[in-house]
Amino acid sequence: MTEVVVNGLIEGGKATSGPPFGPALGPLGVNTAKIVEEINAKTKAFEGIKVPVKVTVIKETREFKVEVGSPTTSALVLKELGLQKGAKTKDEIAGNITIEQVKKIAQAKQASMYGNTLEAKAKQVIGTCKSMNITVEGIDAREMLRKIEAKEVSLK
Repeated sequence: MTEVVVNGLIEGGKATSGPPFGPALGPLGVNTAKIVEEINAKTKAFEGIKVPVKVTVIKETREFKVEVGSPTTSALVLKELGLQKGAKTKDEIAGNITIEQVKKIAQAKQASMYGNTLEAKAKQVIGTCKSMNITVEGIDAREMLRKIEAKEVSLK
């Protein structure tokens, strides 16, 4: 059996029969509308965020499988804070995130992040905040990472 895989980056809940999926799936003889409907149902929770989507079609049977990846950590941070983008300059602070929001993002990304503990994953989220010039609980992300390492702040 021949499998055809089509990958695309779709804004949550807004897939259409246009590119990237429509033109790639149409020649395979599958019900594109049904695939788009499933993609939109599976990505609805990520509204406003681009998420990677993989559609696998078995050519002979026209069966398909839709897999939704995880949005980027930076996209989840921006959504959580209601921002469009991070800081433009190194001196600008783009926003402030709470430890609870950091933990929420770490849990949402759990399957696709390295580390065995929530603390390890939360530190990765804080690292992303550092690169976006977003403070954590009102202090510089580097300083927050130092406080976590020194056990002055708990992520449990």
